[in-house]
Amino acid sequence: MKRLTREQMAARVAQDIPEGAYVNLGIGLPTKVANYLPVDREVFLQSENGLLGMGPAPASGEEDWELINAGKQAVTLLTGGCFFHHADSFAMMRGGHIDICVLGAFQVSTTGDLANWHTGELDAIPAVGGAMDLAIGAKQTFVMMELLTKQGTSKLVERCTYPLTGLGCVSRVYTDLAVFETGAEGARVVEAVDGLSLDDLCHLTGVSLRLSHNSSNARGCTQRVLAIE
Repeated sequence: MKRLTREQMAARVAQDIPEGAYVNLGIGLPTKVANYLPVDREVFLQSENGLLGMGPAPASGEEDWELINAGKQAVTLLTGGCFFHHADSFAMMRGGHIDICVLGAFQVSTTGDLANWHTGELDAIPAVGGAMDLAIGAKQTFVMMELLTKQGTSKLVERCTYPLTGLGCVSRVYTDLAVFETGAEGARVVEAVDGLSLDDLCHLTGVSLRLSHNSSNARGCTQRVLAIE
């Protein structure tokens, strides 16, 4: 079983972002998606600190540190891009003007509940940022995360045990082992890496899973590992 790298995960998410979409990429792993959007597809990337029209990450040595995203990473601005007041940015997020937000997560439930701002540990630093605004304000919320913790515990769960960011807001979960759909009817598997079956995923996650109607291989629920150049 070969896991997808973080770069391959980002490329997989980028495949599902359509032409003309307004998209917010959350802090951390989701920011990598900007580097894999097809050059012939116009996508408008928004950052909660007041940017619209971002491009891929700048080359090393070409950073402009007056142009950063919400995670304080240097970004590029495409032709026609703009920057504006923080309050206007949150009005865009809360007002339903974002088509897709891509967020990281500590846990996602099979019904689409999201926990991504606090683990509940006494020494953990809570960091909600704009996650609640995005999770509820965006038309679709995608989550990008490793399926298992370092201890081997599934982050896809029947019910979140960490403090919630939003209820029933996640529609898709992109992981290093499989892509899932979540919703009121539970979790469904869209695709998985080579050699991983539906039964394997049920065992790894400990949750009840079914095949998605969009699954590319209904018999074994397997999908080739993406070859990212």
